[in-house]
Amino acid sequence: MIRIFFVIIVISASVFSQGPSLTFPGEKHFKNLKQLTFTGENAEAYFSFDGKKLVFQSKHGDLKCDQIFTMNIDGSDMKMVSNGFGRTTCSYFLRGDKDIIYASTHGGSRDCPPNPDFSQGYVWAVYPDYDIYRSTADGKNLRRLTNTPGYDAEATVSPNGKKIVFTSERDGDLELYSMDTNGKNVKRLTFDVGYDGGAFFSPDSKMLVYRANHPTTPEDTKRYKDLLAKHLIVPTTFEIFVMNADGSGKRQVTKLNAASFAPYFTPDGKRIVFCTNYFATDPRKRNFDLAIINVDGTGLERVTYNDTFDGFPMFSPDGKKFVFASNRNSAKEGDTNVFIADWIE
Repeated sequence: MIRIFFVIIVISASVFSQGPSLTFPGEKHFKNLKQLTFTGENAEAYFSFDGKKLVFQSKHGDLKCDQIFTMNIDGSDMKMVSNGFGRTTCSYFLRGDKDIIYASTHGGSRDCPPNPDFSQGYVWAVYPDYDIYRSTADGKNLRRLTNTPGYDAEATVSPNGKKIVFTSERDGDLELYSMDTNGKNVKRLTFDVGYDGGAFFSPDSKMLVYRANHPTTPEDTKRYKDLLAKHLIVPTTFEIFVMNADGSGKRQVTKLNAASFAPYFTPDGKRIVFCTNYFATDPRKRNFDLAIINVDGTGLERVTYNDTFDGFPMFSPDGKKFVFASNRNSAKEGDTNVFIADWIE
Protein backbone atom coordinates (compact mmCIF):
# COMPACT_ATOMS: atom_id res chain seq x y z
CA MET A 1 0.00 0.00 0.00
CA ILE A 2 2.65 2.56 1.03
CA ARG A 3 4.69 2.13 -2.15
CA ILE A 4 1.73 2.35 -4.52
CA PHE A 5 0.49 5.57 -2.99
CA PHE A 6 3.27 7.49 -4.68
CA VAL A 7 1.65 6.51 -7.98
CA ILE A 8 -1.85 7.52 -6.96
CA ILE A 9 -0.82 11.09 -6.18
CA VAL A 10 1.06 11.62 -9.44
CA ILE A 11 -1.46 13.93 -11.09
CA SER A 12 0.60 16.23 -13.28
CA ALA A 13 0.10 16.03 -17.04
CA SER A 14 2.23 13.49 -18.88
CA VAL A 15 4.75 14.88 -21.33
CA PHE A 16 6.06 12.06 -23.46
CA SER A 17 8.15 11.58 -26.54
CA GLN A 18 6.43 11.58 -29.90
CA GLY A 19 6.54 8.79 -32.44
CA PRO A 20 7.29 5.12 -31.83
CA SER A 21 9.93 5.67 -29.13
CA LEU A 22 8.87 5.58 -25.48
CA THR A 23 12.27 6.69 -24.22
CA PHE A 24 13.54 10.17 -23.45
CA PRO A 25 16.95 11.65 -24.29
CA GLY A 26 19.47 10.44 -21.72
CA GLU A 27 17.80 7.07 -21.06
CA LYS A 28 20.81 5.14 -22.33
CA HIS A 29 20.14 2.00 -20.27
CA PHE A 30 16.91 1.14 -22.13
CA LYS A 31 16.65 -0.73 -25.42
CA ASN A 32 13.43 -2.04 -26.97
CA LEU A 33 11.26 -0.33 -24.35
CA LYS A 34 7.70 -1.71 -24.51
CA GLN A 35 4.49 -0.73 -22.78
CA LEU A 36 2.59 -3.69 -21.28
CA THR A 37 -0.52 -2.06 -19.77
CA PHE A 38 -2.53 0.82 -21.19
CA THR A 39 -5.19 1.98 -18.75
CA GLY A 40 -5.67 2.62 -15.04
CA GLU A 41 -3.15 2.48 -12.22
CA ASN A 42 -0.69 -0.40 -12.62
CA ALA A 43 2.47 -0.79 -10.57
CA GLU A 44 4.83 -2.97 -8.54
CA ALA A 45 5.30 -5.49 -11.35
CA TYR A 46 7.76 -8.20 -10.29
CA PHE A 47 9.23 -11.09 -12.27
CA SER A 48 8.58 -14.76 -11.68
CA PHE A 49 11.66 -16.84 -10.88
CA ASP A 50 11.75 -18.21 -14.44
CA GLY A 51 11.53 -14.67 -15.85
CA LYS A 52 8.47 -15.46 -17.99
CA LYS A 53 5.70 -13.76 -15.99
CA LEU A 54 4.97 -10.67 -13.93
CA VAL A 55 2.75 -10.28 -10.90
CA PHE A 56 1.48 -6.77 -10.18
CA GLN A 57 -1.29 -4.67 -8.69
CA SER A 58 -3.83 -2.79 -10.76
CA LYS A 59 -6.91 -0.65 -10.45
CA HIS A 60 -8.71 -0.26 -13.76
CA GLY A 61 -12.17 -0.59 -15.23
CA ASP A 62 -14.78 -1.15 -12.53
CA LEU A 63 -12.31 -2.01 -9.75
CA LYS A 64 -12.75 0.22 -6.70
CA CYS A 65 -9.23 -0.39 -5.38
CA ASP A 66 -6.08 -2.34 -6.27
CA GLN A 67 -6.24 -6.07 -7.02
CA ILE A 68 -3.45 -8.51 -7.94
CA PHE A 69 -2.91 -9.62 -11.54
CA THR A 70 -0.44 -11.77 -13.45
CA MET A 71 0.61 -11.54 -17.10
CA ASN A 72 3.30 -12.76 -19.44
CA ILE A 73 6.26 -10.44 -19.93
CA ASP A 74 4.89 -9.45 -23.34
CA GLY A 75 1.66 -8.25 -21.69
CA SER A 76 -0.46 -11.19 -22.84
CA ASP A 77 -2.67 -13.50 -20.73
CA MET A 78 -3.48 -10.88 -18.10
CA LYS A 79 -5.72 -12.25 -15.34
CA MET A 80 -6.82 -11.22 -11.85
CA VAL A 81 -5.61 -13.67 -9.21
CA SER A 82 -6.66 -11.96 -5.95
CA ASN A 83 -10.17 -12.60 -4.68
CA GLY A 84 -11.56 -9.16 -5.55
CA PHE A 85 -12.28 -8.13 -1.95
CA GLY A 86 -10.63 -5.37 0.05
CA ARG A 87 -7.48 -3.60 -1.10
CA THR A 88 -4.39 -5.56 -2.13
CA THR A 89 -0.74 -4.69 -2.62
CA CYS A 90 2.86 -5.94 -2.78
CA SER A 91 2.63 -9.24 -4.63
CA TYR A 92 5.56 -11.56 -5.33
CA PHE A 93 6.21 -15.01 -6.76
CA LEU A 94 7.68 -17.73 -4.59
CA ARG A 95 10.49 -19.89 -5.88
CA GLY A 96 9.15 -22.46 -8.33
CA ASP A 97 6.47 -19.99 -9.50
CA LYS A 98 3.62 -22.20 -8.33
CA ASP A 99 2.62 -19.83 -5.51
CA ILE A 100 2.44 -16.08 -4.91
CA ILE A 101 2.18 -13.86 -1.84
CA TYR A 102 0.44 -10.52 -1.47
CA ALA A 103 -1.10 -8.30 1.21
CA SER A 104 -4.84 -7.76 1.48
CA THR A 105 -7.30 -6.00 3.78
CA HIS A 106 -10.17 -8.40 3.02
CA GLY A 107 -9.77 -10.16 6.37
CA GLY A 108 -11.04 -7.00 8.06
CA SER A 109 -13.64 -6.01 5.47
CA ARG A 110 -14.57 -7.00 1.96
CA ASP A 111 -15.02 -3.31 1.11
CA CYS A 112 -12.20 -1.03 -0.01
CA PRO A 113 -10.80 0.89 2.97
CA PRO A 114 -11.25 4.67 2.93
CA ASN A 115 -8.63 7.01 1.54
CA PRO A 116 -6.36 8.72 4.09
CA ASP A 117 -7.43 11.86 5.95
CA PHE A 118 -5.54 14.71 4.28
CA SER A 119 -6.70 17.15 6.93
CA GLN A 120 -3.63 15.81 8.76
CA GLY A 121 -1.41 17.10 5.91
CA TYR A 122 0.14 14.99 3.15
CA VAL A 123 -0.03 11.54 4.71
CA TRP A 124 -0.20 7.87 3.80
CA ALA A 125 -2.69 5.47 5.31
CA VAL A 126 -1.18 2.41 6.99
CA TYR A 127 -4.23 0.17 6.94
CA PRO A 128 -4.28 -2.07 10.03
CA ASP A 129 -6.34 -4.73 8.21
CA TYR A 130 -3.45 -5.57 5.89
CA ASP A 131 -2.19 -9.12 6.33
CA ILE A 132 0.03 -11.23 4.09
CA TYR A 133 -1.54 -14.12 2.20
CA ARG A 134 -0.22 -16.97 0.11
CA SER A 135 -2.06 -18.62 -2.77
CA THR A 136 -1.36 -20.65 -5.86
CA ALA A 137 -0.32 -18.54 -8.84
CA ASP A 138 -3.88 -18.70 -10.21
CA GLY A 139 -5.29 -17.34 -6.94
CA LYS A 140 -6.58 -20.61 -5.48
CA ASN A 141 -5.88 -22.15 -2.06
CA LEU A 142 -5.64 -18.76 -0.34
CA ARG A 143 -4.24 -18.91 3.19
CA ARG A 144 -3.09 -16.28 5.66
CA LEU A 145 0.58 -16.07 6.68
CA THR A 146 0.27 -13.22 9.21
CA ASN A 147 -2.43 -12.64 11.77
CA THR A 148 -1.28 -9.93 14.16
CA PRO A 149 -2.78 -6.53 15.08
CA GLY A 150 -1.76 -3.73 12.75
CA TYR A 151 -0.20 -3.42 9.35
CA ASP A 152 1.53 -6.41 7.70
CA ALA A 153 2.53 -5.86 4.05
CA GLU A 154 5.41 -5.08 1.65
CA ALA A 155 6.53 -8.70 1.44
CA THR A 156 9.22 -9.92 -0.98
CA VAL A 157 11.00 -13.28 -1.35
CA SER A 158 14.70 -14.13 -1.23
CA PRO A 159 16.23 -15.44 -4.49
CA ASN A 160 17.14 -18.70 -2.76
CA GLY A 161 13.45 -19.12 -1.97
CA LYS A 162 13.90 -19.60 1.76
CA LYS A 163 12.77 -16.32 3.34
CA ILE A 164 10.17 -13.56 3.12
CA VAL A 165 10.97 -10.04 4.31
CA PHE A 166 8.07 -7.75 5.20
CA THR A 167 7.01 -4.63 7.10
CA SER A 168 4.89 -4.98 10.23
CA GLU A 169 3.39 -2.84 12.97
CA ARG A 170 3.03 -5.79 15.35
CA ASP A 171 5.39 -4.34 17.98
CA GLY A 172 3.98 -0.82 17.84
CA ASP A 173 6.30 0.62 15.19
CA LEU A 174 6.81 0.02 11.45
CA GLU A 175 9.75 -2.38 11.37
CA LEU A 176 11.21 -5.01 9.06
CA TYR A 177 10.81 -8.72 9.83
CA SER A 178 11.75 -11.95 8.12
CA MET A 179 9.93 -15.28 8.16
CA ASP A 180 9.91 -18.62 6.42
CA THR A 181 7.69 -18.91 3.34
CA ASN A 182 5.08 -20.74 5.44
CA GLY A 183 4.88 -17.87 7.93
CA LYS A 184 6.98 -19.59 10.63
CA ASN A 185 10.13 -18.39 12.44
CA VAL A 186 9.37 -14.66 12.42
CA LYS A 187 12.38 -12.50 13.31
CA ARG A 188 12.49 -8.75 13.85
CA LEU A 189 15.31 -7.06 11.92
CA THR A 190 15.07 -3.30 12.65
CA PHE A 191 14.65 -1.45 15.94
CA ASP A 192 14.99 2.31 15.34
CA VAL A 193 11.95 4.51 15.90
CA GLY A 194 10.41 5.40 12.56
CA TYR A 195 9.44 3.69 9.35
CA ASP A 196 11.53 0.84 7.89
CA GLY A 197 10.10 -0.94 4.86
CA GLY A 198 9.98 -1.71 1.17
CA ALA A 199 12.81 -4.25 1.45
CA PHE A 200 14.32 -6.50 -1.25
CA PHE A 201 17.01 -9.17 -1.05
CA SER A 202 20.35 -9.07 -2.85
CA PRO A 203 20.91 -11.63 -5.66
CA ASP A 204 22.83 -13.91 -3.27
CA SER A 205 20.09 -13.57 -0.58
CA LYS A 206 22.68 -12.35 1.95
CA MET A 207 21.70 -8.66 2.13
CA LEU A 208 18.62 -6.47 2.21
CA VAL A 209 18.05 -3.02 0.74
CA TYR A 210 15.19 -0.91 2.09
CA ARG A 211 13.91 2.60 2.68
CA ALA A 212 13.67 4.28 6.05
CA ASN A 213 12.70 7.47 7.83
CA HIS A 214 13.85 7.84 11.42
CA PRO A 215 12.80 11.05 13.21
CA THR A 216 15.73 12.82 14.89
CA THR A 217 14.04 15.40 17.13
CA PRO A 218 11.55 15.01 20.00
CA GLU A 219 9.01 17.01 18.01
CA ASP A 220 9.34 14.85 14.90
CA THR A 221 9.23 11.67 17.00
CA LYS A 222 6.02 12.79 18.71
CA ARG A 223 4.39 13.69 15.38
CA TYR A 224 5.39 10.31 13.92
CA LYS A 225 3.95 8.40 16.87
CA ASP A 226 0.78 10.50 16.99
CA LEU A 227 0.09 9.90 13.30
CA LEU A 228 0.93 6.20 13.50
CA ALA A 229 -1.66 5.86 16.27
CA LYS A 230 -4.15 7.06 13.63
CA HIS A 231 -2.67 4.62 11.07
CA LEU A 232 -0.98 7.42 9.13
CA ILE A 233 2.60 8.40 8.27
CA VAL A 234 4.25 11.35 6.51
CA PRO A 235 6.22 10.14 3.46
CA THR A 236 8.13 13.25 2.44
CA THR A 237 11.67 12.00 3.17
CA PHE A 238 13.07 8.48 2.83
CA GLU A 239 16.69 7.38 2.56
CA ILE A 240 17.98 4.07 1.22
CA PHE A 241 19.67 1.66 3.65
CA VAL A 242 21.29 -1.78 3.40
CA MET A 243 21.90 -4.46 6.00
CA ASN A 244 22.69 -8.15 6.24
CA ALA A 245 19.72 -10.47 5.91
CA ASP A 246 19.89 -11.25 9.63
CA GLY A 247 19.52 -7.56 10.54
CA SER A 248 23.19 -6.91 11.32
CA GLY A 249 25.46 -4.38 9.63
CA LYS A 250 22.90 -1.63 8.96
CA ARG A 251 24.24 1.34 7.03
CA GLN A 252 22.77 4.31 5.18
CA VAL A 253 23.40 4.47 1.44
CA THR A 254 21.76 7.73 0.31
CA LYS A 255 21.88 11.14 1.94
CA LEU A 256 19.71 12.99 -0.56
CA ASN A 257 17.14 14.48 1.83
CA ALA A 258 14.48 13.43 -0.68
CA ALA A 259 11.71 10.86 -1.05
CA SER A 260 13.74 7.85 -2.20
CA PHE A 261 12.07 4.45 -2.26
CA ALA A 262 11.54 1.15 -4.15
CA PRO A 263 15.23 0.11 -4.09
CA TYR A 264 16.41 -3.03 -5.91
CA PHE A 265 19.89 -4.52 -6.29
CA THR A 266 21.52 -4.68 -9.71
CA PRO A 267 22.29 -8.23 -10.93
CA ASP A 268 25.89 -8.03 -9.72
CA GLY A 269 24.77 -6.97 -6.23
CA LYS A 270 27.15 -4.00 -6.27
CA ARG A 271 24.67 -1.21 -7.00
CA ILE A 272 21.09 -0.24 -6.20
CA VAL A 273 18.45 1.14 -8.56
CA PHE A 274 15.74 3.17 -6.84
CA CYS A 275 13.05 5.81 -7.32
CA THR A 276 13.58 9.36 -6.07
CA ASN A 277 12.34 12.93 -6.45
CA TYR A 278 15.90 14.21 -5.85
CA PHE A 279 16.18 15.44 -9.46
CA ALA A 280 12.84 17.28 -9.47
CA THR A 281 13.17 20.97 -10.33
CA ASP A 282 9.53 22.05 -10.28
CA PRO A 283 7.96 21.76 -6.81
CA ARG A 284 4.50 21.91 -8.40
CA LYS A 285 5.05 18.53 -10.07
CA ARG A 286 5.27 15.07 -8.52
CA ASN A 287 8.39 14.19 -10.50
CA PHE A 288 10.05 10.89 -9.59
CA ASP A 289 12.88 9.32 -11.57
CA LEU A 290 14.93 6.15 -11.39
CA ALA A 291 18.56 6.38 -10.33
CA ILE A 292 21.44 4.01 -9.63
CA ILE A 293 23.96 4.27 -6.81
CA ASN A 294 26.82 2.09 -5.57
CA VAL A 295 26.15 0.17 -2.36
CA ASP A 296 28.72 2.38 -0.60
CA GLY A 297 26.75 5.52 -1.55
CA THR A 298 29.04 6.74 -4.34
CA GLY A 299 28.42 7.10 -8.06
CA LEU A 300 24.84 8.41 -8.17
CA GLU A 301 23.53 8.21 -11.75
CA ARG A 302 20.18 9.29 -13.12
CA VAL A 303 18.44 6.62 -15.25
CA THR A 304 15.10 8.12 -16.39
CA TYR A 305 14.26 11.61 -17.64
CA ASN A 306 10.46 11.55 -17.79
CA ASP A 307 9.07 14.62 -15.98
CA THR A 308 6.26 12.79 -14.17
CA PHE A 309 6.70 9.39 -12.49
CA ASP A 310 9.04 6.42 -12.98
CA GLY A 311 9.33 3.88 -10.18
CA PHE A 312 9.19 0.30 -8.85
CA PRO A 313 12.18 -1.07 -10.80
CA MET A 314 13.19 -4.74 -10.99
CA PHE A 315 15.69 -6.76 -13.00
CA SER A 316 14.77 -10.14 -14.47
CA PRO A 317 16.49 -13.13 -12.85
CA ASP A 318 18.99 -13.33 -15.73
CA GLY A 319 19.68 -9.59 -15.53
CA LYS A 320 18.76 -8.96 -19.17
CA LYS A 321 15.33 -7.39 -18.74
CA PHE A 322 14.21 -4.42 -16.67
CA VAL A 323 10.63 -3.68 -15.63
CA PHE A 324 9.24 -0.50 -14.06
CA ALA A 325 6.07 1.58 -13.72
CA SER A 326 5.66 4.97 -15.35
CA ASN A 327 3.26 7.77 -16.19
CA ARG A 328 4.88 8.16 -19.62
CA ASN A 329 2.65 7.73 -22.66
CA SER A 330 -0.46 7.62 -20.47
CA ALA A 331 -3.89 7.60 -22.10
CA LYS A 332 -5.22 10.00 -19.50
CA GLU A 333 -3.90 12.12 -16.68
CA GLY A 334 -2.89 10.04 -13.66
CA ASP A 335 -2.64 6.69 -15.46
CA THR A 336 0.36 4.57 -14.52
CA ASN A 337 1.48 1.63 -16.64
CA VAL A 338 4.01 -1.18 -16.66
CA PHE A 339 6.99 -1.03 -19.05
CA ILE A 340 9.73 -3.51 -19.89
CA ALA A 341 13.07 -3.01 -21.65
CA ASP A 342 16.33 -4.71 -22.44
CA TRP A 343 18.88 -3.37 -19.93
CA ILE A 344 22.05 -1.88 -21.42
CA GLU A 345 25.12 -1.30 -19.28
